[in-house]
Amino acid sequence: MLSPFGLADSIEAPVAVFGVLLMLGALVAGLARRSFLSLTALFVVAGFVLGQGGLEVLDFTAHSGFVETLAVVALILILFRDGLEVEQEMLQKAWRLPLRKLVLAMPLTCVLVALATHALTDLGWTESFLLGALLSPTDPVLSSMVVTNPRVPRLIRHSLNLESGLNDGLALPAVLAFTAAAESEGDFVWWQFVLQDVSVGVITGLVVAFVAARLMPRSAEPHQKGLYALGVAFAAYGAATLPPEGNGFIAVFVCSIAFGIMREDVRECFEARSEDVIEVVKLGVFLVFGAVLTFDGLFQDGWAAVAIACFTLVVARPVAVFAALAGTQVGVRAKAFMAWFGPKGVATMTFALFVLGSEVPDAERILNLAALTVLLSVIVHGLTDQPGSEWMARHSEGAA
Repeated sequence: MLSPFGLADSIEAPVAVFGVLLMLGALVAGLARRSFLSLTALFVVAGFVLGQGGLEVLDFTAHSGFVETLAVVALILILFRDGLEVEQEMLQKAWRLPLRKLVLAMPLTCVLVALATHALTDLGWTESFLLGALLSPTDPVLSSMVVTNPRVPRLIRHSLNLESGLNDGLALPAVLAFTAAAESEGDFVWWQFVLQDVSVGVITGLVVAFVAARLMPRSAEPHQKGLYALGVAFAAYGAATLPPEGNGFIAVFVCSIAFGIMREDVRECFEARSEDVIEVVKLGVFLVFGAVLTFDGLFQDGWAAVAIACFTLVVARPVAVFAALAGTQVGVRAKAFMAWFGPKGVATMTFALFVLGSEVPDAERILNLAALTVLLSVIVHGLTDQPGSEWMARHSEGAA
């Protein structure tokens, strides 16, 4: 039966399951926080058990309206929230380490993953680099225990937190470009992408931010400002998709940065009230992401898929971080700690769902390769975050 909203697949079962899981998640949130599986990871597991790989209670198709809409809404909210944090975070003194990791380690991670993917599978260079771009961002949700442990040196916590908070938006252009190139199958024109998608998106985001910053009175109530900021996010996306049709996601990210700088009061109101909304959307992404996975799909590339996942976490990320921090006064232990705790999570999942809804020929295969890496990351980083934090804390206290 079609949903009353006209989506391609029934929405009743997903809504009911999601509601029950939210209730259970709220009840067991404390227990989940103390275990190696976070609440978000539990939603992935629940989605997998109830989805195509398990009981088939949740049956999503790659190009369903529900999945595509969820991916778009999640990206708008995540990118807008990340962009608003740029000004606040960059005003901090300790910005050099995260800047090095954002500018150097992220692209290098993408390149290394792409090289390994192309060597281990029959995917083309464009698809390999698309997977590298998907796996280059880190997740602030899955590393929350590390960045909130007061015994871990503040420089390390700040570096990891700023990196994970900003790399979603910085990875976006690469994901969009490689997706467009894979869809066009050789007809991709990079300068046209820059002129149309990127330039129009940037200009639209700046214009919407400028206008929106002047329309909202500074004397408005905090709840009005929070709701207004949410409207600005969706307005920026919608405006960019009008002729001459720039990229809405780039517009959202640019708009949020400019809007946050011009209206700090609105930014603070949004951040204070948006946490629950964004958390619900993220949990929905985790649930849907788990529901579209199957064992056969995850291991479609056999041992090559396992090798790519291990290579991403054990080789690509550490090599990229050590290279980016070369020449700094950061010790080897601190570099190793930051190199290891770069978990893959909600950004990779959301981008992967976006790719899944595109016309990329190998979209489902790319999704499965990314998914296996995320699942492995959830397990190994979940098991090591607490002992790793204690190890780093003991070392720093001993050195002091």
